[in-house]
Amino acid sequence: MAELDDAVHERIQGLCAEGESLAKRAEYAAALKKYWAAWDLLPEPQTDWEAATWIMAAIGDANFLGGDFVAGRDNLSRAMHCPEAIGNPFLHLRLGQCQLELGNLDRAADYLTRAYMGAGSEIFKGADKYFEFLKTRLKPPSGGW
Repeated sequence: MAELDDAVHERIQGLCAEGESLAKRAEYAAALKKYWAAWDLLPEPQTDWEAATWIMAAIGDANFLGGDFVAGRDNLSRAMHCPEAIGNPFLHLRLGQCQLELGNLDRAADYLTRAYMGAGSEIFKGADKYFEFLKTRLKPPSGGW
C-alpha cells in the first residue's frame, strides 16, 4: 500500500486533532468541518488510504454523537470500504447504534453483534441501551454476559 506524503499526513493529523478537540467540547458541526477538510486532502481514490478509515470513523462518530444518525449510517458504511475497517469493533458499534436509532433492527443487531464478537461487552461501556438491545437478539454465552 502506498504511503501518504509526510506533509499531507501531518496536515491530516493536525486537522483530525483539531476536530477531536472540537468534538470533545460537543462542537460536532465544527469538528465535521475539520474532518472533511482532512478527507479532502486524501488523494483519489480516497478509500484506498489507511488514513481514510480513521478519518471516516471520526466523521461517523461525530455524526452519531451529534444525533445525525442518517449521516452516521452513511459515513460509517463508507468507512467499511476503507482498509482494515471490516472487523473494527468501534466502527461496527457506531454503525449498529446508528442503525438502531433509525429503526433498522436487523441491521443494528448484525453490526452490534460484530462489535461484541470483536471486543466483548467492554465496548458497550456507557452504551447500555445498545447492549440491552443486543441481548434480546443473542443467546447468552455459556459464561454469561
